[in-house]
Amino acid sequence: MAVETRVPDEDCEAISGWGRTAPTLARVHRPRGYAEAVEALLACGRRGAVARGLGRACGDAAQNAGGTVLDMTGFDRILAVDTAAGLVVCEAGVTLHRLMEALLPFGWFVPVTPGTRYVTVGGAIGADVHGRNHPLSGSFCRHVTALELLTADGEIRTVLPGTPLFDATTGGLGLTGVILSATLRLLPVETSLMRVDTERVPDLDELMARFAEDDGRYRYSVARIDPLARGAATGRAVLTRGDHVPYDALPRRHRARRVPLDFRPGRLPAPPPYVPGGLLGRTSLGLFNELWYRRAPRTATGRLRSLPAFFHPLDGIPHRNRIHGPEGFVRYRFVVPYGQEDTLRRIVRRIADRGCPSFPAVLKRFGAGGPGPLSFPLPGWALALGLPAGLPGLGRFLDALDEEVAGAGGRVDLAEDSRVRPEALAAMYPRLDEFRALRAALDPRSVLTSDLSRRLGL
Repeated sequence: MAVETRVPDEDCEAISGWGRTAPTLARVHRPRGYAEAVEALLACGRRGAVARGLGRACGDAAQNAGGTVLDMTGFDRILAVDTAAGLVVCEAGVTLHRLMEALLPFGWFVPVTPGTRYVTVGGAIGADVHGRNHPLSGSFCRHVTALELLTADGEIRTVLPGTPLFDATTGGLGLTGVILSATLRLLPVETSLMRVDTERVPDLDELMARFAEDDGRYRYSVARIDPLARGAATGRAVLTRGDHVPYDALPRRHRARRVPLDFRPGRLPAPPPYVPGGLLGRTSLGLFNELWYRRAPRTATGRLRSLPAFFHPLDGIPHRNRIHGPEGFVRYRFVVPYGQEDTLRRIVRRIADRGCPSFPAVLKRFGAGGPGPLSFPLPGWALALGLPAGLPGLGRFLDALDEEVAGAGGRVDLAEDSRVRPEALAAMYPRLDEFRALRAALDPRSVLTSDLSRRLGL
């Protein structure tokens, strides 16, 4: 059902998540400095405030209906770079794309990147984002050595790892304070190329086995699953693994020997305002998946790919969140612990049997989780789906999957959520009361709030 997004007065703007499923109206402030941020937070009114970056959270974590939204994209300065130690100090509105552009010429890369480089540092901390290298490198906040946080009382605090406030802020969805700046530890690289191995995998069991047997051989691993394949082919996938290419490993006449740290992200022509939902229906997506799987190499090793092509292939498509049609899409990302592979098998079969046209469907492995009580990763298997919001019965279907996930000791990713039921939350996040207690002590009037926090009682 379409949601009315007409702005009733000039002080309000329509705000939605990347999935475009539940837009709401809020007063948006765009502070350009610390004093303006403090002033906007202290004057936010009874509906409170929440910080927002580029709006890539798919759900309602960065929305605040009837309240204030602090657009932090004006905090976009890189403040200091230590090229010897591999440290950068930057404001919270700096994007990972900007860090790559600025730091690659010095031989440094961001330590963790999600599926898009168009997220802010503040957003990456608030969601404690993960990447393809989680078993080796953990999530984003493992590499944050300090941050500046504007709390509900207007105080600006320097927050360090190992403290309760730091832990609650990492993955805390902006509910402990407004992140103003951060210091990050970077990853050294010698070139801007990746050495990539790709192979077709016939089913889910074989896919999990190949993930496990090569654990530790690759820094980065990810599998794109065909969610519509059934029977013996259930869970078939294309598995992609890779690592950064050392300079000495470049072919003798490769152009990268002259410009080894060149960074050239490409873009494709803009799509129409939306793609009709039928284009991503079961039949058309099934045909697309069949062609995609058959065209993938059975085995290809040592191919050289650019950083954008390896990490962010969909970033070249502007407004790609429109491809699911005018009703938007639901991101359903969950993790189940190792030892619960039967749960993962059941869920993948249920998705295939129902014919869910997910684009994309991505499986990763997680290593040790972070210290944050609301941080999403835990050791296990993580599957992310992108489902058309208008799919009949989608809410009931995902509620049933929630029960399977929670029963297995797993959880859904709150940074992407737009529909999980509050009663399912405690089973998924056993340290929820710890987070609530810290937040109540730090912000007793719930100045920092969002549509998600109200919906889930955070």
